[in-house]
Amino acid sequence: MITQKAGHENNQTYLLLHNIRSVYNVGAIFRTADAVGVSKIYVSGYTPAPIDRFGRERKDLAKVALGAEKTIAWEFVENPIILIKKLKKEKVVILGLEQTKNSVDYRKIKKVPKRLVILGEEVYGIEEKIIKLCDQIAEIPMLGNKESLNVSVATGILLYSIIDTKK
Repeated sequence: MITQKAGHENNQTYLLLHNIRSVYNVGAIFRTADAVGVSKIYVSGYTPAPIDRFGRERKDLAKVALGAEKTIAWEFVENPIILIKKLKKEKVVILGLEQTKNSVDYRKIKKVPKRLVILGEEVYGIEEKIIKLCDQIAEIPMLGNKESLNVSVATGILLYSIIDTKK
């Protein structure tokens, strides 16, 4: 785990990257998270972390993250459900980014002081057992033929809409 300087004092945003397959998507998310002042990134499942299971730096992730993997706090969590329940007890709002029957347009998501944004697997999205723990589910409307955006692109759109990036 790496610790960084704190983000905005009135803005505690955490990310949970669960079962994201592509190391390049993870690197891009780290870079965007650093840009908007995310407080911490949790990785779980088979999501690649900046340090592999043998303790070596992931050069492929670092190439995309451009150093953000060294400046943003991150932690691997064995069980994302335990993490979510712990954060709920700390009054952190749990926000999934997914297309579901209960999802709302991301532009209607209210800004809150503490939130965990959950991002899921590129093809299948966030697992149902995790979706059920979300307080809110945001969706980015799709106007073309494609059903969804790349997870790193979608993350950037959502983060810039819910985080006050004014200094």
